[in-house]
Amino acid sequence: RGPGGAPGGSWPEPLPWGGLLVLALLGGALLALRRWRLRAEKQRREPNPGGAGGKLYIDPLTYEDPEVALRDFAQEIDVTCVTIEEVIGAGEFGEVWRGRLSLPGQPEAEVAVKTLKGGRGERQRREFLREAARMAQFLHPNVLRLRGVVSAGSPAMIVTEFLMHGALDAFLRGREGTLSPLQLVAMLRGIAAGMRYLAEAGFVHRDLAARNILVDAHLVCKVSDFGLSRALDGDREVLGPGQGGKIPIRWTAPEAIAFRTFTSASDAWSYGIVMWEVLSFGERPYWDMSNQDVINAIEQDYRLPPPPRCPPALHRLMLQCWQRERHARPTFPHLVRALDRLIRHPQSLRR
Repeated sequence: RGPGGAPGGSWPEPLPWGGLLVLALLGGALLALRRWRLRAEKQRREPNPGGAGGKLYIDPLTYEDPEVALRDFAQEIDVTCVTIEEVIGAGEFGEVWRGRLSLPGQPEAEVAVKTLKGGRGERQRREFLREAARMAQFLHPNVLRLRGVVSAGSPAMIVTEFLMHGALDAFLRGREGTLSPLQLVAMLRGIAAGMRYLAEAGFVHRDLAARNILVDAHLVCKVSDFGLSRALDGDREVLGPGQGGKIPIRWTAPEAIAFRTFTSASDAWSYGIVMWEVLSFGERPYWDMSNQDVINAIEQDYRLPPPPRCPPALHRLMLQCWQRERHARPTFPHLVRALDRLIRHPQSLRR
């Protein structure tokens, strides 16, 4: 005010408390968003140290362009370094070949090569490259190792280590009586260790099954298949309106079927099914039941019985994985410890 209390000058009206609070919240939100972006960018640039406590997995879907994700995570290989020898299988996007990789300054290595079939559209190419960007972030003895990618030219290729015995389910069929319970538990322990690593990195597999485990010459099992968009077959079923997609019903937890809730706990349910597959030597879970019959049976608390000659301790572990309440299921660190105890005390594997 001017002299004598007369009005003078021009002062802005003070903001009401509500306006100040909104501005403070907005500023805090912007600061938190900036910090989150800085952390995410730092994670993208840092190498993956491997093992517990390492860098968290970054989903390539967070990248607008999968080529950028590929450059951030995967090694580009010159196509002249890859020699393709023979077809060993088929994937969703093309064929899988056995071949050889000859990188400068490194010994020649036997590899598996997934190719993108000619004529595939841009959507399939982007999914193919995202699978490579996922794999490139993992480094663990029980997870399939990516050697590199060929993204320039056609066909695009994903180059991985080659595992002699191929898929676990096919490997087990016809080998009943040739593998001891202790050998089977050691294989299961390897799968659990690989899944523990993935879970601690923040990755949810969603399609853990014996067909997606590969076996090397020393019976070491490695988790594979990180496409998350795979060929559809009779074991997959369309979900209800609004849920979308097709999922492998026989391996999938009830909450993932009903609500599309995929977590490490739903992977633990799938791991219990893998245990059953291993102990039954590649038997199909739920035999010839239809997918809808499987859903209904699980809802009524039916659980797979122990395979013939299955040690009771292992079936008890399966049943823990198949708890209806997902928080009651064992974590992968718990499963690794439980299997380690069985390996240290093989008498517990007696039937």
